[in-house]
Order: sequence, then structure tokens, then C-alpha cells
Amino acid sequence: MDVIVTPTSRLEGEIQALSSKNYTTRYLLVAALANGTSTIHFPAHSEDSDAMRRCIRDLGAVIEEDETKIVITGFGNRPANVSELNVGNAGAVLRFLMAIAALCPEVTFVNTYPDSLGKRPHNDLIDSLQQMGVEVDHQEGKLPITIRGGNPKGGKITVSGNVSSQFLSALLFLTPMLEEDSEIEVLHDLKSKVVVGQTLEVLEQAGIVIHASDDLMHYKVPGRQQYLAKEYIVQGDYPGSAAVLAAAAVTNSNVKIHRLAENSKQGERAIVDVLRMMEVPLTHENGIVHVQGNQQLKALEFDGDAATDAVLAMVAAAVFAEGTSRFYNVENLRYKECDRITDYLNELRKAGANVEERQAEIIVHGRPEGVEGGVEINAHYDHRVIMALSVVGLRAKAPLRIKDAHHVAKSYPIFFDHMQSIGAQIEWV
Repeated sequence: MDVIVTPTSRLEGEIQALSSKNYTTRYLLVAALANGTSTIHFPAHSEDSDAMRRCIRDLGAVIEEDETKIVITGFGNRPANVSELNVGNAGAVLRFLMAIAALCPEVTFVNTYPDSLGKRPHNDLIDSLQQMGVEVDHQEGKLPITIRGGNPKGGKITVSGNVSSQFLSALLFLTPMLEEDSEIEVLHDLKSKVVVGQTLEVLEQAGIVIHASDDLMHYKVPGRQQYLAKEYIVQGDYPGSAAVLAAAAVTNSNVKIHRLAENSKQGERAIVDVLRMMEVPLTHENGIVHVQGNQQLKALEFDGDAATDAVLAMVAAAVFAEGTSRFYNVENLRYKECDRITDYLNELRKAGANVEERQAEIIVHGRPEGVEGGVEINAHYDHRVIMALSVVGLRAKAPLRIKDAHHVAKSYPIFFDHMQSIGAQIEWV
């Protein structure tokens, strides 16, 4: 299904931030890896978290759920012997579970999204698993992937952090359960260090001890650990909220978003700081971000590596800023559901934005007067692109039609409901 976003001059209202997708998927996994029963309060509902639910159930977790919580009886370090797992289009879920599948005799991860996740490479994690004695069949690092494990070995392990931090996180979930102690060394650079911080935070809450170097490039992991059954509360989601905040910033607005903790370890919390730097009138107190937008924004330069999932929303706001903005250190955007630099900027140009790309940079020459719009644009099946393009449509001079906008459900199924509730003129077609 497509959406048509009609120019909207004013947004007003209050919404509750969705629960964090990143924290929900991690809590679901550590609950499944515990012996005993864990409770997760306010879990996110999205295609990604639903993929994790489905897969841990296939692996032997018992799940009961109501409107506010999910209760999971885990399988510990003995997942069920399943032959096949389907993670849908969820890259993080695939990578985390590739590591856990090393505890199984043979598991094949199927390729149901050949035009999206099916194009993404996983060689760096495959190489690390092979170092641990796990056999992996793959298609040049891509799905379908078969893991033949059963008895992975700890010890000295290297993993590249150049493409994604998810490969490292996957090893951090697996290695505490192994018989041997492990040392993990990250090669090259490590992208999205702040997301590794979220993984370490969740592991600590689950009773796991990991000794990480200050630069997060070296880890000592004692073996023979057990995940503890615990209670977890999922915080509000900054990556999804970033698009709503950007929408409020580029319009005349009076919008409040609740459940966004000031001290969150989500790197995308930087959206608040970025909008402040762009001189957007806002406050952030008691978990509430209150934006009173006046359509006047200033350009900025920003290192996007720590806030990867908010960069596209920041760029959407910068489209209407006075001056030239630069978002740098963002090459890992190229390795997401689509190439979030080339593909996204091509669509922004269709809408009338003045943007340039470098290998690891996005440059935006702002147009405070707005963009032309009046075109059909392709979101490349990418939830973040869909949300960011929707922000641009609010300040276009003519409506934008966004193709396949239903893929927003990957992380934020009610994004358009929330946008309509604060006054955005958006319709499904």
C-alpha cells in the first residue's frame, strides 16, 4: 500500500512513544536464554520484535502475552533442534540468532526478502563462527545460510566491526554460555558503539559478566555462565520518535512525546540535541520532549555514527534548514534495508531537495521555502526511509506519494496513525 502525504502547516497533540525495538529484541533473546521465567513489560510490537518472538518460540521458548507484558520461559543453553528459521526482514534478529543457532545441530535461515535482507552481507559474523568450529553454508555471505553447530568453542575470537556492530553483539550473547572462556577482539573500526552499549547493558541486567575495554574493542568473557530469569521494563523508542520530532520541527507545531528518558543509552537520543542545535524551540523534562516548531531551522554538522537510526530524520529536517548541513561518518547507512545514502538521496532529489552524497557523508543544501513535491517516490521497502520521506512531504508544495509505505510496520506499525493524530494530512491508497 502507498500513502499520500499532503502539505500540512500545523501539527498539535501528544503521543506516547513506542517501546524500543532494540531493547525489546534483546530482552526477548536474553529471556529465552535463561532457565526459568522472565517478564518483559511494555514490549515493542513491530515486524522485527515479532520475528524474534516467532523464532525463539521455534527454538523452544514458551511465550504468554497480554496487552502490557510478555512472559517467557526460556530454553537456556539448550535450544530445540529446529531445521529452519524465518526472521523475515529483520537483520539484527538474523545475526543474533545465527550465533545462538551455533548451539543447534543444523539450522537453515531462509531468504524471504531477496530484495532487502537477502542482499545484505553477513561474512564478518560467518568468519567469527567458523573460528569457533561452526560450519556455515552461505551464498557469498548472504541468505539462505545454514549453520551446523552443536558444540561451538570459545577462546580467542576476532570479529570485524566495519560493517555492523550486530556481529559483535551476536558473539556477546553466545560466548558466556560456552565451556571455555573467550577473548573477543574487534578488528578495524567498530560502527555504532552506542548500540553495543545497549547490548552490554541488557547482558548485565540478565546477570552476565563481560569485561569490556574502554574503547569497546576488546572483551574478556568468562564461560559457563547462565542467564538469569528477570523482570524487564522496555523504555520508549528514540529511533522511531526521531521522525515525529523532525516532523514537529519543520512545521508550526505544539507536539509532546512521552516516555523518552533523558538518560537513555539509545544513541538516537541525539535527535533532541540536533534539533536544539538547529534552533528548534523544545524542552526535554520528565521524559517528555515538547516541540514548539516555527518552521525556522539552522544548518549544522553532525557525526552520525552514534545515532544511525535517527540520521535520515535529521536529514529530512535539514532539507528545510537555512544553510548547508553535513552528516558525516555514516557509511554504515549503506548496509541497511537499502542503501540509505544513495537510495534515500535519489528520492529526496525527486521531491525537490538539494542533496549530495559522499561515501560516508550526506550534504544537504537547505531550502527553507520548501520543496516542490508532486511526485511518486520509492521508499525501497525501508521503514526509516518511509518515515523520513513523510517528514519531507509535510513541507512540499504538492503532495508526495510514497510507494509501499506499509513496510513502516518493520519498526513502527502505527507511525501514520500517530502522525494523523497530531494533524498530519496523510491517507492510505
